[in-house]
Amino acid sequence: MVGNRARAAIIRSQRLTGLAPAVIAELVAEVGPLWHDRHKAGLASRPRRRAVGAGAKHKLVFVERLLATLVSLRHGATHDVPACWFGVDRSTITRAIDEGLPLPAERG
Repeated sequence: MVGNRARAAIIRSQRLTGLAPAVIAELVAEVGPLWHDRHKAGLASRPRRRAVGAGAKHKLVFVERLLATLVSLRHGATHDVPACWFGVDRSTITRAIDEGLPLPAERG
């Protein structure tokens, strides 16, 4: 939802995420496939009424979900703040953080 320039600015700002851009790139490379696998497994684990791929699409791509999680962990701000930055509803950020929180923790 956020533009490429804004996403790049958030990644470059170590004050926002607490991590250097190179570390964020490593996280995306390591944790991204885990998130996609979990997401697909969750879709396949329950009976479906519609075809795979039907229904609402994610408003935040994986990188934005990871950035929202990192900003939330770093600053402890309410979910309204990253929701405003990324231009989505607070519930979207809450869901993204809840799904993304275990992944960096697994990495260590």
